[in-house]
Amino acid sequence: MSGGDFEYAIKKDVRNNPIIREVDEARQRQIWRSLWVGGMLVAVLLFSAWQNSELLHHGYKMQRLQAEYADQLEIHRRLTLEVETLRAPEVIEKKAKSLKLIAPPPDRAVVIERVTPAAPPGKSIVAAR
Repeated sequence: MSGGDFEYAIKKDVRNNPIIREVDEARQRQIWRSLWVGGMLVAVLLFSAWQNSELLHHGYKMQRLQAEYADQLEIHRRLTLEVETLRAPEVIEKKAKSLKLIAPPPDRAVVIERVTPAAPPGKSIVAAR
């Protein structure tokens, strides 16, 4: 080893503790402003994405409900048709004959009329003990 190689192997211990760095206030404000603007942009993007996903969710729900409504309308139409068919006098007579029922003679037939009930009195007196 030569003397020149030995020179680079020595490590000098330099203490920089007494050096105090000043905080650059303008740079610090710029960093905080950039962080604030970036945070606001992220918040706006997240809010926009949330609104879009909710819109899609409600659209799918609306389609599902419309399909269910159409199914229920079809069931209602079929049941209404069945009720009207069963109310027909010919169908009732045919079912009665299949059960071996006979029509009563005209002198034994009783026609019951539907009567609307009278309105209750305006003021009622209730006995008290």
